[in-house]
Amino acid sequence: MRYENLSFSRIISVSEQESSFAKMTNAVCESYNVSWVIVHYCRLKAYSRNKTSLHINATFLYPANDIFLRLKVLKKANGYKPFLFDYTFDACQFMKKRNQPFAKIIWNMIKDVSTINHTCPYVGLQMLSDFHHIDIPLPLPGGDYLLLMNWIFDGKPQFATNVYFKFVEDL
Repeated sequence: MRYENLSFSRIISVSEQESSFAKMTNAVCESYNVSWVIVHYCRLKAYSRNKTSLHINATFLYPANDIFLRLKVLKKANGYKPFLFDYTFDACQFMKKRNQPFAKIIWNMIKDVSTINHTCPYVGLQMLSDFHHIDIPLPLPGGDYLLLMNWIFDGKPQFATNVYFKFVEDL
């Protein structure tokens, strides 16, 4: 087939079909201190072969004013290996200024489907419901990834949220 015979509209439709997507494959939440944080559920719901949504429901029994979050991304290659970033930041300060670039990427994805869209203190029911739109503005190689989030209250790890996802490049 010769390239001169391709119409402009056909080229546009082919390029619109080529895209990458991320699909969550597992979610694991664990409370290290059930006297402070109770995780009621942390699960994925499958809508189709390529679409899942994350639902997390937890209760903070006491007000949390001093919250740090450790974010770590791992890529699967003969086991999960460190990839891209691993850092800890003040989550209460972030909710005031939005000054952490990688945390802001995650925040922009979950802000409309969660109850954590306010500043500290956090107390009572905290939820993430029907989170399914993963928009990663960074170029990632295809493969399996793990996002580890360790929540630290008053200098002690309280609970972890681990989300496994697959990034697929359609070329």
